[in-house]
Amino acid sequence: MKPSPVLKCVTRTARTALTALLAVAALATTRAGEVGSAGLTVDPAAKQILKNMCDYLGGLDQFSVDTQNTIQDLLEGGQKIDIDVSAKALVSRPNKIRADRKGELIDQSFYYDGKTLTLYNPSDKVYATVPAPATIEGTLDYARDTLDLIIPASDLVYTNSFPLLMQDVNFAMVVGKAVIDGVKCHHLLFSRPGVDFQVWVAETGDPLPHKYVVTDTSLRTQLSMTTVMRDWKVNPGVPDSRFNFEAPKDAMAIAFLPLITTGTANR
Repeated sequence: MKPSPVLKCVTRTARTALTALLAVAALATTRAGEVGSAGLTVDPAAKQILKNMCDYLGGLDQFSVDTQNTIQDLLEGGQKIDIDVSAKALVSRPNKIRADRKGELIDQSFYYDGKTLTLYNPSDKVYATVPAPATIEGTLDYARDTLDLIIPASDLVYTNSFPLLMQDVNFAMVVGKAVIDGVKCHHLLFSRPGVDFQVWVAETGDPLPHKYVVTDTSLRTQLSMTTVMRDWKVNPGVPDSRFNFEAPKDAMAIAFLPLITTGTANR
């Protein structure tokens, strides 16, 4: 049976986020910090706030969070449109993830139980299951590189997220303060060749991220993805059964669509 295209997730053409406040970049010349390539400034204060956030998230045994994701895409006429997807994510280290996503173009649940990865589309009553690596990090890499499956804000789920996020970064700054859903946050901006990303981290209490924006600056269109995070629950004590997929009697098993490459790096 021909695989259903509904099990392809948000495509790589729409995987990054909002413009990175380039107008404020000139302010970086007034900040003391490390000097990156081309004389750009890497503010150690921005790095430290990001590291505190990454260390805290990486040290959690389990957490859940609700997200609202806005993904930019491009129409054939050149107009940008926003695609909105809400998601409830649950992570249990070292090897379990559950994410339920709903939006105009997607109604999908993601299950990873330490052995298998399953995508289930309730509205279409179809699902696909494949063997998965033994860790969250390995499964996220496999999902991206083999299945072309992008999970919004998955960068923040990796245990070693700080060195991954800082790789090739040549500009960083503390933009200022902002309030996201009633939480006062540090607003940070980072740039590396081809990518800008912003993150808003709680100023007091647990250093949780409340907004995350990634921008593809390698193309003139600069498509983007914005993730707003709320209702964080730290170590909620969710049983392993929440991560196991049991196929409904009326659901049909199908195969994932193969990843199509063009001979160039698709990452």
